[in-house]
Amino acid sequence: MLLLHPLPAPALRVRAKPAAQRPPPRRRPPRPRATASASAFGVGTSEEDAFTRSSGYLFEEGLSAEGELPTAYDINGIAAVYRRRPLLVLRRSLQIGASFGRWFALRYLDSVNERADDMFEIRAAQLRRILLELGPAFVKIAQAVSSRPDVIPPAYLDELSLLQDRIAPFSTNVAFDIIEKELAMPLDMVFSEISPEPVAAASLGQVYQARLRSNGKLVAVKVQRPGVQAAISLDIFILRFLAGVARKARKLNTDLQAVLDEWASSLFREMDYREEARNGLKFRELYGNLRDVLVPEMYLEQTRRRVLIMEWVEGERLSEVRDQYLVEVGVYCSLSQLLEYGFYHADPHPGNLLRTVDGKLAYLDFGMMGEFRQELRDGFIEACLHLVNRDFDGLAKDFITLGLLPAAAQKDEVTKALTGVFESAVNKGVQNISFGDLSGNLGQTMYKFKFQIPSYFSLVIRSLAVLEGIAISFNPNYKVLSSSYPWIARKVLTDSSPNLRSTLNTLLYKGGTFQIDRLESLLTESLRARSEQSLVRNEKEDSNSSRYAIKQVLSFTLTEQGSFVKDLLLQEISKGLDALGVATLSSVTSAAASRFPFAPYPSSSPNNEEVTNLRNLYHLLLLLSKTPQKENSSPAPGYESTREMGDDSVDDVSLVLNEMRSLPEFLPVLSVIPELPPESQQQFLLLPADLTNRVLSRAVARTIRRIFM
Repeated sequence: MLLLHPLPAPALRVRAKPAAQRPPPRRRPPRPRATASASAFGVGTSEEDAFTRSSGYLFEEGLSAEGELPTAYDINGIAAVYRRRPLLVLRRSLQIGASFGRWFALRYLDSVNERADDMFEIRAAQLRRILLELGPAFVKIAQAVSSRPDVIPPAYLDELSLLQDRIAPFSTNVAFDIIEKELAMPLDMVFSEISPEPVAAASLGQVYQARLRSNGKLVAVKVQRPGVQAAISLDIFILRFLAGVARKARKLNTDLQAVLDEWASSLFREMDYREEARNGLKFRELYGNLRDVLVPEMYLEQTRRRVLIMEWVEGERLSEVRDQYLVEVGVYCSLSQLLEYGFYHADPHPGNLLRTVDGKLAYLDFGMMGEFRQELRDGFIEACLHLVNRDFDGLAKDFITLGLLPAAAQKDEVTKALTGVFESAVNKGVQNISFGDLSGNLGQTMYKFKFQIPSYFSLVIRSLAVLEGIAISFNPNYKVLSSSYPWIARKVLTDSSPNLRSTLNTLLYKGGTFQIDRLESLLTESLRARSEQSLVRNEKEDSNSSRYAIKQVLSFTLTEQGSFVKDLLLQEISKGLDALGVATLSSVTSAAASRFPFAPYPSSSPNNEEVTNLRNLYHLLLLLSKTPQKENSSPAPGYESTREMGDDSVDDVSLVLNEMRSLPEFLPVLSVIPELPPESQQQFLLLPADLTNRVLSRAVARTIRRIFM
């Protein structure tokens, strides 16, 4: 958590020691440029007094209890400690109840007196002060909801965001003592320079700027606030009890205590700085090489449970610079975290995302991380696919896989309910779907069908919701799903996971019939996906041109990743060409029989399956040639799933033959071949032979079948 909360630049102050032990004076490092990590602003003394005055006793009492508390989250161990301190629990419970009770009473009086709108900003400021007075646990909860301008009213959002800025530091003398105790050596043996006062402070700790004596590198030294673990443990003990009461009183389906346990476990891991350093190293290894992503270096050997040493990073908060390109970088990185590797940053509030001085996106604070198992990653992708393609029956099954619905739920009724909830939102198109649209009437549906919110799910959704919240603050039309779905489409088309391959087959072959429109939708969306290479500012190539689209389709299908889609396309084209041969032969023999008395008996007409294959061939030709349809033209064959087959086969044959005659339409395909990589060109040259073998195999099999059946 390098970017904590900046404080005014401190005056030089050196802690006094006995003459015999006094080391050389600590030199203050050069002041960094005005950044989110070191920019100066005032911190009122009233804020500092409120923080220490109202909840300071927690830290005093906590110092005596910390030795008894478990270092890892264990609610039974915490309960055992605080059951022996009933007066402390009672005092804290009364403080929490009185603080929120007064605030809710005032809000009620405002509504009764019809002054709710007038007092809105005042009550928001009061709520912020209450959270600040109550201490770290409540500050962390507030930070979790302080990044959603589409959910939290602006006045409350502004006040809650201040909680990330105005946290009073504790004594530097105490901090230096903790550093020396944890490192088991004097400061001057580790650092050649260290700031005499903290440059940033947060609810869990504070940061000093220092220079390592061993290599001269500038680092951030984070020191944990003394007594903070005991204070947070007490609040979790109380909140967990209240969560159990609330669930029983409101008959909620979601296990609030389990959700709180998940959050508390992450928070306890965050308080062990060794775990944070290991998380940072893993995060850097997985994502540090992504374009325009910066992950600071961790110094694990010098890090202890209450002291973290990491690379110093300068920058501005992403939420303050209005840089949508870096938001896109963040979405790409988040999707890589969630769906590629499953190791994700679970606390990406605005204070943990920076725009560095060289224009990169820096991730900070690796104390709260999450693991997304492979089956859940696949289930999440499948749910997005089924939602966008209006397959609400499949979506109901996905909800069971993800743990949102019990296995005993009535799938037919759930499907009907989900259709009512999501259909209007999906009809707007994937590029216009927002989290607000998807919420719709979901609350009633969740209650009716006993939806559960798994503990992991809130962290996953929050990791994307924060980025959408940051983007919405300067672009109200931004939709994170619009940025995410192309990546998901490309993922499902290229991933070798058996589950995703099965999902793709099920999606594309509904009732055994190939759904060309769904493949076209997936390919079109996947072309919008930002790969690591395409994440470049001011990309000048016209991504809307037909030539660019053809090049992208060929580049994708002729690679190893696109081999599954290439085989699928060749299979459907071979079916269509075989059906075209049957229809052409039938047409030629019928014409000959009508003109010549000794002509052979006409061959049989194409059956329904062959007519469908003809229509699919037509659309594949359109897809590969990117032939635009007129705005007012009728839907092309294949999109009308209810159309009667058989009688229109002649029209379909004529349509495809006309398309085949339009050789100029295929010139763009041929013209981009020289621009492809050599490996792709070689693969392209192999396609005619492969396609010929497939068509011949189908023709031979069909002939044998008709002879003997």
